[in-house]
Amino acid sequence: MDINITNLIKQAYGAKNYSYAPYSNFHVGAALLCADGTVYTGCNIENAAYTPTNCAERTAVFKAVSDGRRDFCALAVVGDMQKYLAPCGVCRQVLSEFCSADSFLIILAKSEQDYRVLHLKDLFPFAFSPKDLEPDA
Repeated sequence: MDINITNLIKQAYGAKNYSYAPYSNFHVGAALLCADGTVYTGCNIENAAYTPTNCAERTAVFKAVSDGRRDFCALAVVGDMQKYLAPCGVCRQVLSEFCSADSFLIILAKSEQDYRVLHLKDLFPFAFSPKDLEPDA
């Protein structure tokens, strides 16, 4: 699939506008590209108790999965800061549940013109995945 990285980044920035971050004031947006071209967006949603807080990446994945999607190609992640924001460890684990470590792309963007593209395996080597639950053959 040909990925329009700029469009994915734009959609992630649009999602960031819906971020609910009254405690950290750290706003993040994500856009998840499905194999059929559908894009699901997500923003971070904080909670006063902190633990129930949900990251933008997981929000996008959960929205897609709850709509029956399971085949993903790429994820763009953006924030307010002028630095590349990588998914946290929990988000990496969730991505490893649904995405191919070798082919799934993670786009870390400072802007539509300034971004890095990595494979999930680069961010999360030795991930625990569904394959680890299969009996040895």
